[in-house]
Amino acid sequence: MKHFISLILLAWAIATPAQAQTRYISDNLFTYMHSGPSNQYKIIGSVNAGDRISQLSVNKGSGFTQIIDSKGRKGWVETKFISRQAGLGERLPKVEAELTSVKTQLANARKAANDEKAGLADSLTQRNQQMQDLEQSYSDVNNQLVSSQSEVRELRAKLDTQKEDLLLKYFMYGGGVAGLGLLFGLLLPHMIPSRKKKPNGWS
Repeated sequence: MKHFISLILLAWAIATPAQAQTRYISDNLFTYMHSGPSNQYKIIGSVNAGDRISQLSVNKGSGFTQIIDSKGRKGWVETKFISRQAGLGERLPKVEAELTSVKTQLANARKAANDEKAGLADSLTQRNQQMQDLEQSYSDVNNQLVSSQSEVRELRAKLDTQKEDLLLKYFMYGGGVAGLGLLFGLLLPHMIPSRKKKPNGWS
C-alpha cells in the first residue's frame, strides 16, 4: 500500500507541468540530491552551496523540488535548501564591481571637488590681491590729492601775497608819482622866470 502511494505521488510529481526556473542552493551548506522526491530515494550526488540550478517541479507534499544541477544531473533536493537569491559566489563579483565603480565615482567626485576648491582658492587669492592693489592705488591717489590740495593752498597764499605786494607797489608808485607831480608843481613856478609887464600893458 505504501509503495502504491509512493508511486502515485511520484507519478503526480512527474506529471505536474512546470517550466524550468533558475534557482540557487542556499549558502553555507551542501545538500544531497536524491533520485526521487524524498530522503527514501537513492542519493545520486550533492549540490554545493551557491550553485545555480534549474527548477523543474515542486512536490509540496514531500517538500522536495526536482532540479537540474550545473553538471546536468537531474534529481530531487529539499525545497527549503533552494533560494531565489543568487549565492555569495555569484553575487560577490557583482558587489565588488559595483563597489569599485562607486569608489571610482567617489574618487572622481573628490578630485572634482578638490579642483574646484583649488580654483576657488586661487580666485579668492587673486581677488584679495586685486583689492589690495586697489586699496594701495586709492591710498596713492588720496595722498596725491592731499599733496595737490596743499600745493594749491600754498599757491593761493603766494598769489594773495603777490597781489598784496603788487597793490602795495602800485600804491607806492602812485604815491611817488603824485608826490613828484606835487613837488614839480610847486617848483615849476620858481623855475620859470617871470616877465615884467610894460606900462602900456604890452609885454
